[in-house]
Amino acid sequence: MLNQNPEQKARDQIDLQLLACGWLIQDKSKINLNAGTGVAIREYQTDIGPADYVLFVDKKPVGIIEAKREEEGHRLSVHEDQSSDYAKAKLKFCNNEALPFVYESTGEVTRFTDYRDPKPRSRPVFTFHRPETFLAFSKEEKSLRSRLQDIPALPEDGLRDCQIIAINNLEQSFKDNKPKALIQMATGSGKTFTAITFIYRLLKFAKAKRILFLVDTKNLGEQAEQEFMSFVPNDDNRKFTELYGATRLKSSFIPADNQVYISTIQRMYSILKGTDMDESAEEANPNEYQQKEPAPVTYTEKVPIEFFDFIVIDECHRSIYNLWKQVLD
Repeated sequence: MLNQNPEQKARDQIDLQLLACGWLIQDKSKINLNAGTGVAIREYQTDIGPADYVLFVDKKPVGIIEAKREEEGHRLSVHEDQSSDYAKAKLKFCNNEALPFVYESTGEVTRFTDYRDPKPRSRPVFTFHRPETFLAFSKEEKSLRSRLQDIPALPEDGLRDCQIIAINNLEQSFKDNKPKALIQMATGSGKTFTAITFIYRLLKFAKAKRILFLVDTKNLGEQAEQEFMSFVPNDDNRKFTELYGATRLKSSFIPADNQVYISTIQRMYSILKGTDMDESAEEANPNEYQQKEPAPVTYTEKVPIEFFDFIVIDECHRSIYNLWKQVLD
């Protein structure tokens, strides 16, 4: 048996991931854009040569995948110019503008750039987005990162100085295109209240779809749920749960019609593994809960990579190592 060349091995892995994410894969000689919502066509011809994959949603081209062999994984970012050139190229049989969604992938490592953003930047992703997501994106006037620029000044009524500083700095970091932030506050200073305040603002002004609030014990989840239910924002006299749906996950079922999801990291781990869990696992601090050979998390259709727009991790210093690191990644 002949060994596969590295490029073909990468494409085989990409094919499997695309299929898992809901794409149909076609060769350039057998194109049928009516076959489904999302169609990925291999070796599609452009005016600068064949693109490894062109992604079509609802019969319109929306994105490019540049496939690279596995050894390129640690330096995929150097290929962004090449991917961008294909995204800007004219496609055969199409009168297209530049395509906004661009990937570089080895099948093991994948990077993604959304060129609708104010300052587009490549970032690592676990796998590919689903066709329905790109269809929804096409109906938006602005990308999420563009909408972050529209968040207005914070009304300070009813907030402590430390809470005002934390929220203002967080929102400024988002506007500065820094998607990760750490908020460190003293015990008793109202960390959860602060979190709910900026979550409310992300939902209202940035039009975030869903936000995950991760805790590391069931007790913290119950406390957070009560605080969401009693929270009244300072620019509206209705409670948070009258404005937005908030649910605490108690099983593997995840409803799609809420805006805030409270979950222990242990439960989210079991959901990403696709297995049932013993509820007693939610009672213990994750540092005390160890598993010798943790099963790796895998792609699950009910929680695709785009399901949550933001993830808030409560007491994150207890959850960033060992078993739980892969959940956060």
